[in-house]
Amino acid sequence: MNLALFDLDNTLLRGDSDHAWGEFICERGAVNRAEYEARNNEFYEHYKAGTLDNAAFLRFVMAPLAAIPRAQLDALHAEFMQSRIAGMMLPQGQALVRKHLDAGDLVAIVTATNAFITAPIVRAFGVSHCIATIPAQENGRFTGEPRGLPAFKEGKITRVNTWLESLALNLQSFDKTWFYSDSLNDLPLLSLVTNPVAVDPDPTLRAHAEKSGWSVISLR
Repeated sequence: MNLALFDLDNTLLRGDSDHAWGEFICERGAVNRAEYEARNNEFYEHYKAGTLDNAAFLRFVMAPLAAIPRAQLDALHAEFMQSRIAGMMLPQGQALVRKHLDAGDLVAIVTATNAFITAPIVRAFGVSHCIATIPAQENGRFTGEPRGLPAFKEGKITRVNTWLESLALNLQSFDKTWFYSDSLNDLPLLSLVTNPVAVDPDPTLRAHAEKSGWSVISLR
């Protein structure tokens, strides 16, 4: 058995689901657009540059989850899936995921974006395993804080190892391991698999991939 891990945003999706969610809730009036939109864009630029203060970002992005009633959140997300995410799902990405599933590989999507946003997207790709930053809940409501270690940078390694351990597996259990990602933020996990694949990579990841002899592909 082999293992195939996928990043989500700007890898399997044409764009970033976290940033798109922020834009969407601004448009729907669920947050104060004047205050939220500028900070959403600022955090996204820091993410792309590899300079994101992830703790500050998580406090920002999870605050609306705590402030908006869950029924309203779920209704907004259903609309978000139809109006935004459906058009962002890359057909070649869907085909690549399906290729690994059909081969009998163990497949997971590993994303720094929180699970409220991403779990339905992961299911839409036909993948059962979503390793994402976890938004904490109490009594059925989000608290506005993350639970446990965020799935970001080196945190993706820890979260993947914990997930595999829960299945009585580890990275050495597989003949081949893949990780597909677009981002310099994923260099730690890319460096651990037997088949790192840079997907439509940012300039830093592209340079590293070319220097290291990694595969570079496009799903667009």
